[in-house]
Formats: sequence, C-alpha cells, structure tokens
Amino acid sequence: MTEDAVDRIVAQWRVERPELETEAMAVFGRIYRIARLMGDRMETVYNGYGIGRGDFDVLATLRRSGEPYTLSPKELTATLMLTSGGMTGRLDRLERAGLIDRSPDPDDRRALRISLTAEGMRVIEEAVGAGLDAQREVLSVLPAKDRQRLSDLLRTVLEPLG
Repeated sequence: MTEDAVDRIVAQWRVERPELETEAMAVFGRIYRIARLMGDRMETVYNGYGIGRGDFDVLATLRRSGEPYTLSPKELTATLMLTSGGMTGRLDRLERAGLIDRSPDPDDRRALRISLTAEGMRVIEEAVGAGLDAQREVLSVLPAKDRQRLSDLLRTVLEPLG
C-alpha cells in the first residue's frame, strides 16, 4: 500500500508529539479528504446538467418523495437542514431554470407546494444516474464485500453522532 498525505501528516505528529494516539486523525483525515474530493467530483457531474450540488439535493428530495413529487418549502427545509433563506434562494434558481413549480397549497391558502416539472424530472433522473456512476467508479477499487463492510462500519460510526 502506498503512503498518502494523511500518512505523512500522522508521521509528522508522531515525531513532534509521540505520546499522541493518532489513529482517529488518520481515519477522519481520510474521511474528510474523500468527502471533499468526491464533493468536487459530484459538483462537476451535476454541472453537466446545469445544476449544482445544492440544486441536486432539492430535486432529488422531491424525486424520492414519490408521486406527485411535491413537498412544502418547510418539508424541504427540514429534510435538507437549510435555513428558510437558503431554501428560498435555491427554489428561486430552480424555478427560473424551469425545473420546479411553486403553486398554492390547496389545503392552506398561506402555504406553497413545490413540484418537479417535466424538465426537472428529466434532469434529476439523468443526474442521479451519472452521480451514482461517478461514485461507483471511485469505489470500484474495493471488492463488493469490502464496499458493504465499509458502508456498515461508517453507519456504526455515524449512528451516535445523530
């Protein structure tokens, strides 16, 4: 196995502070780097469909909600852990692009419903497939049983964090 940047950082700490246990630094350093690099890669993939990662998140949330692919801004905000201001900006951009529609909520005159348009559906269907292809390509360095084990281990680490 070749040495990577995280190995070099850990080795420097081993010299400077040999009493430190740096195993966690190595694990989370790699998780952070993978997340950052994959985030950049996913942004590039989604840009090919005229959307960014934040736009993808909104469209994907609507798509996976099932028919009629409609949610309230409040439901979207809660799912994506955004402020209402952050959500409004995304919705404005997606509406201008013709990927979502805003319509009055039939059950509450003060509320809105956000729905995928036909073009929004087309874009998210293609973008989600391309994104998964990019992710599978990166994970292809691991055998299938190791990919499943990695997913299980990360779930175990994530669970107590909420």
